[in-house]
Amino acid sequence: MTRNLDLDLIRTFVTVADSGSMTVAANLLHMTQGAVSQQIKRLEDGLDCMLFMRKARKLELSRQGEQFLVKARQMLRLNDEIWADMTAQSLQGGLRVGVPYDLVTPLAPAMKAFAEAHPRVELSLVCATSPELSEALNGGRVDVSLVEYVASEAEGEVIRIEPLVWVKGRGCDIWQKRPLPLSMVDERCAFRPVVLGALADEDIPWRTVFESGNIEATAATVRAGLAITAWLVSTVPPDLETIEPHAAGLPALPPFAICLRLPSTAQPAALEFARYVRESMSNNAAIPHSRLAKIA
Repeated sequence: MTRNLDLDLIRTFVTVADSGSMTVAANLLHMTQGAVSQQIKRLEDGLDCMLFMRKARKLELSRQGEQFLVKARQMLRLNDEIWADMTAQSLQGGLRVGVPYDLVTPLAPAMKAFAEAHPRVELSLVCATSPELSEALNGGRVDVSLVEYVASEAEGEVIRIEPLVWVKGRGCDIWQKRPLPLSMVDERCAFRPVVLGALADEDIPWRTVFESGNIEATAATVRAGLAITAWLVSTVPPDLETIEPHAAGLPALPPFAICLRLPSTAQPAALEFARYVRESMSNNAAIPHSRLAKIA
């Protein structure tokens, strides 16, 4: 007997799993909380297993739920890719693309190729820190976004994994000073808590030289020998230098994942744009996924 899974129920399940809340999922799906709860129950009844464990104010995936989530994402992605392929020629309207400051240049080729292939889609770029972009995606303020996470905590689709490296101006020894002069792009930068935590673990004092939200200004500060910073290895400008942490007495930094985030109800233009991002960015400066466990 052939049995078919209901993709609407699966999409609701993935949204609840991603948000960790029936209420948040209901807002994202434009449904009532009761309707979301009923759909999850229907899916659990059909699969004859509990997908979530209800704990006080928190929802956690059961073991079966964790296993099902992997396959559920694959089903939704295939469904969405089919729709994107079949409707690609008629794409139009607005598309809000979220991107961290340091990934604007790496994303440019994908944006250019997409704009040329789909001239009726009006692209708008939203630049912010990764935590802000994650919030914007969950709140429906962007349609697709790149988000940077510590590799071991990646969410969404991992496009590639890169080392986070210390960076200094050529020929300067500013990294020897204490407190260590730091220049970070923004106080909500995804790298900042990791960098400061690594310094704290080594009891290395630091001071902030510059935080503006402007990556060019940060680069200028480092270029002038006023501070060091931490960037993904592929985004380091050619006129700046990376620092070998052990030789310099600095802590090693964990690798970061560049992730592609789409809402569960992604529009066809966002799905098509995601395809361009994969093709453009997935093969550059990547660390093989098999090495993640060894370096994370």
